[in-house]
Amino acid sequence: MAGNSSYLIMSSSKGFTLLELIVVVGIVAALSSVVLSGYRTGEDKFSLQRSANKLSQDLRRAENMAVMGNPAPVTFGEIFPSGGYGFYFAEGMSSYTFFCDCNDNIEYDASGAAVSCASSTVDIPFPEIMETLSVESGVVISDVSPTTAFSITFFPPDPTISIIGADSQSYDEATITLDLFGKTKTITINTVGLIDID
Repeated sequence: MAGNSSYLIMSSSKGFTLLELIVVVGIVAALSSVVLSGYRTGEDKFSLQRSANKLSQDLRRAENMAVMGNPAPVTFGEIFPSGGYGFYFAEGMSSYTFFCDCNDNIEYDASGAAVSCASSTVDIPFPEIMETLSVESGVVISDVSPTTAFSITFFPPDPTISIIGADSQSYDEATITLDLFGKTKTITINTVGLIDID
């Protein structure tokens, strides 16, 4: 009798059944999908935050260049641009433009013959682009206001900040909304120099 009971104990501990394995694999798969989707959401959030921070830092860079009176690059004549430094933003873009306002019209001039700041006049339009800066992959400038595009310029000494819309009107405040898969960050800047990320 003793031998039979040990046989029963040994034969009842065979391992896992197929049903148990399927349940365990299902639980692991469900947990993995939850963790990975949370990771992707977190990564998107950080990507959007990094793009907003970079844009804010770029605006501060232009402001600092204007306050310090830094000369423009060699291609612009190595002098301080007569209208200061600025940025141009437009809806639907994944980049924005850093420019020298060489003809003192406080707006970005995207067309015309290339002319250095040293030989520019108000009568000669020309590309004023210094650099095109991109936001992170997947991020887009979904909305800008007060108009669908605007230029913001910084001129010393304070600096004087000007915001000019696509309608050539002057505004006190502008916003740039960055979008990544429905998540948004809004950067607000005003003519006093306040930059806020919401």
